[in-house]
Amino acid sequence: MKRQLEDILVKEGITSIEGSTALPIDQLVFDSRKAVKGSVFFAIQGTATDGHNFIPQVIEAGCECIVSERPVDAPAGVTVIHTVNSAELLARMADRFYSSPSKQLKLIGVTGTNGKTTTTTLLFNVFRTMGKSCGLLSTVVNKINDLEIPSTHTTPDPVSLNALLAEMVSEGCTHCFMEVSSHAVDQHRVTGLHFTGGVFTNITHDHLDYHKTFANYIKAKKGFFDQLPKNAFALVNADDKNGSVMLQNSSADRHTYALRSPADYRAKVIENQFSGLVLQLDGVEVWTKLIGDFNAYNLLAVYGVCRLLGEDQTEVLTAISRLESVEGRFQYLNSDSGITAIVDYAHTPDALENVLKTIQNIRKGSASVITVVGCGGDRDKDKRPKMAAIAVVKSDQVILTSDNPRSEDPQDIIDQMMSGIELSDQVKTLSIVDRKQAIKTAIALAKSGDIILIAGKGHEKYQEIKGVKHPFDDKALANELFHQLQK
Repeated sequence: MKRQLEDILVKEGITSIEGSTALPIDQLVFDSRKAVKGSVFFAIQGTATDGHNFIPQVIEAGCECIVSERPVDAPAGVTVIHTVNSAELLARMADRFYSSPSKQLKLIGVTGTNGKTTTTTLLFNVFRTMGKSCGLLSTVVNKINDLEIPSTHTTPDPVSLNALLAEMVSEGCTHCFMEVSSHAVDQHRVTGLHFTGGVFTNITHDHLDYHKTFANYIKAKKGFFDQLPKNAFALVNADDKNGSVMLQNSSADRHTYALRSPADYRAKVIENQFSGLVLQLDGVEVWTKLIGDFNAYNLLAVYGVCRLLGEDQTEVLTAISRLESVEGRFQYLNSDSGITAIVDYAHTPDALENVLKTIQNIRKGSASVITVVGCGGDRDKDKRPKMAAIAVVKSDQVILTSDNPRSEDPQDIIDQMMSGIELSDQVKTLSIVDRKQAIKTAIALAKSGDIILIAGKGHEKYQEIKGVKHPFDDKALANELFHQLQK
């Protein structure tokens, strides 16, 4: 793809330009290793490295256009664009470089601590069921209709993001449903996109390793709604006390959904069993294969978006009744001996509590709940004792184990989790560093009718240890161990 530099420049954020803007441009890059002739290199101050330190190397590699927040000693023939924020300008110019693809789609962004992946995926599946051509940008996978594209981030960088949206447009997509992470808002990955609507699911303790304070985390989420234009809609969960905060100062058309509070879109849980949910949704009773109050919220958000996009109520409810569980979100399997294993991505205190509450509500008789849970390394440490405390209160047996320890010692993480457990409850808590052995132990401890929750990794097919991603799949392992029981 070729563009003229002068055609992709924007007014916002550029303070001065030194050199010619009549340059042919092949690509926009922020990785110095990719900067060559025909590139615009954006020097961005990151959390680990500073792109400004690599400007001499990219000039030597033939790059003729630099975007910088600082003065640059550039030779003749190199254009320097000065800006107050290189990341923000990258996003705006990426939109122009790819001919503003988000303007050609109905783009819906979903943000919140929990439920983003499920809500976006269910929206995509509902619209596909209704015969629409659409795209999905999620933590698990990116999709363009039936084409799957591996996902590396919850929200891609602005260049990858606009390239994917442009591909969706070229494939005839009319809608796109995307997760919008707090990191993405803070790092301007979604700046310059044209959203038709935004959804807020909830906000609880998470990502404080990055945002430092809960107030900053809320501010990042709110920043998404502050950016929505007047002709977009904002749909927020009225049962979350921060739902109204998201709407403050937002120019968008405001709407709410709730199970407990007055709202524009309401639902009531009639039945909640392993066979699924029966909901009274906007006055109509509908059955769905999904389980739990948290999924009732997700389905209600999906319904609200569909109605706000003008879709027919009956057609939407019919599509909702056909939905399957999202990979790694309360997926369950049964052994021949009557043990149930549930694999869920729950990796925050609130998500873990919601999943365990659902299990408590649907378990029968004297069935025990055995929870296998860990916490990720190099992430928010404050939630570790909280998650262990929730697990031990709402389970009959808890096995603390490794999640993705990353660069940390997994035993240190487990010890920090253990600090949240009262001495009297430690008798029903085991510590097994090896995750495979922990899951195997849980299955060995279980008897017919018992429920095992394997929490934290969900859809992930790897375990990251000391910078290496080893193949690991909670659901596949549980299934394999169940088959071994049958022999």
